Amino acid sequence: MKVHVKGVLGAVALASFSLPAYADTTLTIATVNNGDMVRMQGLTEDFTKANPDIKLNWVTLEENVLRQKVTTDIATKGGQFDVLTIGTYEVPIWAKKKWLVSLDKLGGDYDVDDLLPAIRSGLSLDKNLYAAPFYGESSFVMYRTDLMDKAGLKMPESPTWDFIRQAADKMSDKAAGVYGICLRGKAGWGENMAFLTAMSNSFGARWFDEKWNAQFNTPEWKKTLDFYVALMKADGPPGASSNGFNENLALFNDGKCGMWIDATVAAGFVTDPKQSRVSDKVGFALAPNDGLGKNANWLWAWSLAVPAGTSKADAAEKFISWATSKHYTELVASKVGWAQVPPGTRTSLYKNPDYLKAAPFAELTLKSIESADPLHPTVKPVPYTGVQFVAIPEFQGIATDVGQDFSAALAGTMSVDDALAKAQTSTETAMKKAGYIK
Repeated sequence: MKVHVKGVLGAVALASFSLPAYADTTLTIATVNNGDMVRMQGLTEDFTKANPDIKLNWVTLEENVLRQKVTTDIATKGGQFDVLTIGTYEVPIWAKKKWLVSLDKLGGDYDVDDLLPAIRSGLSLDKNLYAAPFYGESSFVMYRTDLMDKAGLKMPESPTWDFIRQAADKMSDKAAGVYGICLRGKAGWGENMAFLTAMSNSFGARWFDEKWNAQFNTPEWKKTLDFYVALMKADGPPGASSNGFNENLALFNDGKCGMWIDATVAAGFVTDPKQSRVSDKVGFALAPNDGLGKNANWLWAWSLAVPAGTSKADAAEKFISWATSKHYTELVASKVGWAQVPPGTRTSLYKNPDYLKAAPFAELTLKSIESADPLHPTVKPVPYTGVQFVAIPEFQGIATDVGQDFSAALAGTMSVDDALAKAQTSTETAMKKAGYIK
């Protein structure tokens, strides 16, 4: 009996000794396969060293797939993820549904007031922050200065679409594998429809009139899609209907694009000699306009948020605070240089002389972000907010369908007129079902 008691006491002592002060926590983080997020994964030792009780499990997905999986998981309370990478579209909608945790434990040195007002307001509801911006962006023109010079043209700071078409024609040299322009064609509400919605704003188009009637049967949308398809057929790369942000980035960095109109965040990659063959030959300009007072630039932030269903909110918020902090910015700068830091989130970055010196695109990035107006995104009045999206829950599904039609028009498997007619019908049907119109 004596031996038995000793054995039990020994087991209890051993169990007590082996228990850590805090149980290990594993955070499952859903993120997009964009360059800045991939880099973040490579730098997380800085976080885990300071937080040895927190382990990180990454789920890295292509943009369209990420959106689908994250949306399904949070809507069904699936609980797969503890940290979500989501955008300016989702945050206020999901916060209103109480699907997200308010970020009020980011720490005393986080400096929420340093976040750019345009970015912060898009990630807030009732003045509470529900996602922290990892990087913020608008869109602008990136172009090859050598090819522009060879064409005998000078890029204005604020070009018109007619100038873009003229320049694309002159810069194209298909025999040499150089295409005058690269634009998104891959179907998706955040892929081709982000670009085309912003473009349509500059042509005077809108998704809905003031009574929520779909507007794809208007001259403005016809002009937008006609121009886009004709431009891409004349001067775009083959297979453009499969190209999204990452595909066009690869083409531009390989010297295949004369111009690329896309997210301002790409500027750090196209000017990086380690990634881009043309890094020393890149210029920048504001997104194009059609003379109607609206440029085709958008407003977006890829941000980190905590789903309401997680049991690890404190650890998740600790990670988010690290990944979106000034400290993280300085960490990236120390590893790969100031030009590569995540842009578009903090006022202090655009006052930092080291960054301004290293990033020739900084001023135009900030100008593009600050000029995007989610409250008045279109030439004609509309009942919605959002620049390259319509901030209603139904938009994601509606625009996914429309994006497939417009990608088919670019691929040549559907005419522009048929694509617009189909978009009009499917959008009307969805809006009636949702109760916006009778």
